[in-house]
Amino acid sequence: MIQEEWEENKKKIVNLVNDELYVPMKAKEIAMLIGITKKKRAALYRMLDELVEEGKIIRTESERYMKTDSSKIFEGVFSASKSGSGFVSVPGVEEDYIIKEKNSLTALNGDKVKILELPPKAGKRKQARIIEIVERGRTSAVGTFFKEGNAAFVTCDDRRFRYDILIKKSGYKGAETGQKVLVDIISYGNYYEYPEGKIVKVIGDKDEPGTDVLSVIIDQNIPYEFSKKALNEAKEKAAEDISAEISKRRDLRDVLTVTIDGEDSKDLDDAISLEKEEDGFCLGVHIADVSHYVKEKSTLDKEALERGTSVYLTDRVIPMLPKALSNGICSLNEGEDRLTLSVIMHLDKKGNVVSHEICESVINSDRRMTYGSVKKILVDKDKEEIKKYKELVPTFKLMERVSKLIRKNREKRGSLDFDFPESKITIDENGKPISVEAYELSVANRIIEDFMLICNETVAKEFYEREIPFVYRTHSKPDPDKIKKLFDFLAKFGYSAKGRPEDIKPKEIQKLTKSIEGKPEEMLLTRLILRAMQQARYTVKNDGHYGLAATDYCHFTSPIRRYPDLQIHRIIKEVINNKYTKKRHEHYESILPLVATMSSRYERRAEECEKEVVKMKKAEYMSERIGEVYDGRISGVTSWGIYVELPNTIEGLVPISNLPEDEYVFDEENYELIGENFNRHYNLGDEVKVVVERADKEERIVDFSLYE
Repeated sequence: MIQEEWEENKKKIVNLVNDELYVPMKAKEIAMLIGITKKKRAALYRMLDELVEEGKIIRTESERYMKTDSSKIFEGVFSASKSGSGFVSVPGVEEDYIIKEKNSLTALNGDKVKILELPPKAGKRKQARIIEIVERGRTSAVGTFFKEGNAAFVTCDDRRFRYDILIKKSGYKGAETGQKVLVDIISYGNYYEYPEGKIVKVIGDKDEPGTDVLSVIIDQNIPYEFSKKALNEAKEKAAEDISAEISKRRDLRDVLTVTIDGEDSKDLDDAISLEKEEDGFCLGVHIADVSHYVKEKSTLDKEALERGTSVYLTDRVIPMLPKALSNGICSLNEGEDRLTLSVIMHLDKKGNVVSHEICESVINSDRRMTYGSVKKILVDKDKEEIKKYKELVPTFKLMERVSKLIRKNREKRGSLDFDFPESKITIDENGKPISVEAYELSVANRIIEDFMLICNETVAKEFYEREIPFVYRTHSKPDPDKIKKLFDFLAKFGYSAKGRPEDIKPKEIQKLTKSIEGKPEEMLLTRLILRAMQQARYTVKNDGHYGLAATDYCHFTSPIRRYPDLQIHRIIKEVINNKYTKKRHEHYESILPLVATMSSRYERRAEECEKEVVKMKKAEYMSERIGEVYDGRISGVTSWGIYVELPNTIEGLVPISNLPEDEYVFDEENYELIGENFNRHYNLGDEVKVVVERADKEERIVDFSLYE
C-alpha cells in the first residue's frame, strides 16, 4: 500500500469512528465499511495501531475501536513495573490510573505521557491507556552486551526497560559479550521494531569486582570522576598555609572538642564541645569551613553542585568534593588545626537555647571517637574503654544528659522519630557480601543527632528572622487522603488518632507511633505511617518541618557532603563579616531557587542509587543461601503474593505460586490474602518461616516459599 493510500485510509478510519451514528466496531467491520480487502487486512491492523498510538481513536479491551473524548485525556508521569504495566500519576487527581501492559505503548518508567481514561468498571480501580509519549524519562541505559549471530543487543539492568536494545555493528565500541556497557538510546522502537542504541562506554566485565556497583552509579547518571582542573584546584587549596587565616579567627584550640562518627568515616565535618555553666550548658557545634576552600563559581563549586551530595555505597564513597578536601584539609582530624564555622549555644537547665553566636573559628580536635566506643563507655560500661578514655568520660556523660533534654523538648512539641534499623552490609576485597545485619542506632548516634538538630534549627531561626535569602530544609504536611486511608487501616488494628486528616498535628502522629511501640506489628505499621508522610526537600521558602515539628530548619552541619550546607555557609560568613550588601541580597535571591531544586533532585538520585546497590548486594548475599530456612514477618500483602522481612533487614517475595495450593483472593481493604478453599489467611505482621528459593543479583530480587 503506497503512502498516499495509507494516509487516506487512516483519515477514513478517523472520520468513520467520529461519526455521530458510529458504534464501537471490530477491525473487520471497519474494513468492510471503508473498503479494505482481506489481502490488505494486515495493513489495516498497522493503521489502527498507529491511530491508537497517536490518540486519534481508542481500542477497547474487547478489541473494538471508538472515538476519543478530550475531557478524558490527562498528562502525567508513568511508573512502570518489570512486566510493562504500571500506573500514571496525574497532578491534581487523587487516584493514580492503572495502565495494563497492552495499553502502555512503548512507555518506559519515568516517561511523561498523555493518557486516555478508559470506561470505569464496577469495583475496579481507574484504568487508562497511554496515547502519547510526551517526553522520555531517560535517554541512556546500562546493561549487559551480547552477540547473537550477526546481531548484537544490550539487556538493560533496569528491568523496567522491557526490550533488549539493538546495537548495530558501527555502535559496538569494542564491547564483548558479557561486558557491562552504557548505551545512548537512538530509537525507542515500536510494536514491530526493537529499540536501537549505540555504546558510549564499556564499563567492564560483568563479573569483575566493582563493575556491578559502578554500573548502578553510571545508570543513575551520578558524576563519579572529577575533572583534572578540579583535582588540581583541590590539591592547591589543601596545600595553602592557613597560619595567617588562623590569626583572624576565634581560637578554640584549647576547648575540649571531639568528633564522633562511624568506624569507617573519613570525612569528619562536625566536632562538638560541651561545658557545664552555672545556669545551664554551653554547647559548641564546630563545622568544617569548607567555604573557605571552595569559592563560589570555582571549578570545585560547579562540580560540587553537579553532585549535590556525597553518595555512600557498600564498597565506596562518591564524594561531593575531591579527597584532598573531603578526607584531608576539611576533615576535622584528631590533633590537627582546622578552620571551622562554630555555633556556640547557651542552653538553660532544661535544654532550651537562650542565646547563641555564630563565628569563624579554629579548632584542634582532641579525640576522633566512634559510635561504638562511646556506646561501650555509656551503655556497656566497658572497663577497658572507660580506662582508655578516662579524661573524656565525664564529658560523654554530660553529653548524654544534655542530649536527653534536647530530645525531650522535641518530643514535647510533637517531633516524630521513625527509628528503623539500617542495613549493615559487610563485603570482602572482591566486593562480595559476607554478612548482612540490622544496624541499630546507639546513644552515641543520638547525641550527635540531637546536637546537630538543635544547631540546624538555631541557624535557620536566626536567618529567617533576619529576612535574608536562605536554603531551608522543609517537610510539608501529609496528604489528607493518604492520612484518611492510613487511619481507616490502622483502625482495623484497634489504633486511632484525633484530628481531621487535612489538619492532623505531628503530636497526634507521635501518639500513634508510641501506641504501637513494642507490638508485633510495630515495624510494619510504622512503615505505613512513614509512607503517608511527604518527602523532605530544600526550598527557599521557610515552610517549617512537619516531621520535626519545627518552625525553622535548615541543613548547616555537613558542608563536606551536602551542597545546601556549603551554600548557606557562604551567606552566613558574609553576614557575620559585614560583607552582606543589597547586591549580594539580590544575587542570592536569584540563584537560591535553582540551588534548592537541584539539591533536592540530586538527593533523590543519590538515595535511589544507594537503595539499588543495597538491594543488589542483599540478593547476591542470599544467592549463596538457596534452600536455607529463616524466621521472618509478613511485611507486605499483595494480589501476587506476600512479602516477608527477615531480622537482618532482607525482604523477599513469596509469590502466590509458592504458597500452599489454594484459590487466593486479595482483600485490599484489610491487606489480607485469603485462601478460599482451605481458609488460609496471611496478614501484615504474621510470623512465618520461609525457605530461600531464588535470589537474582541482576534483577535485585529474592524469592521465598513458606516452610511448613
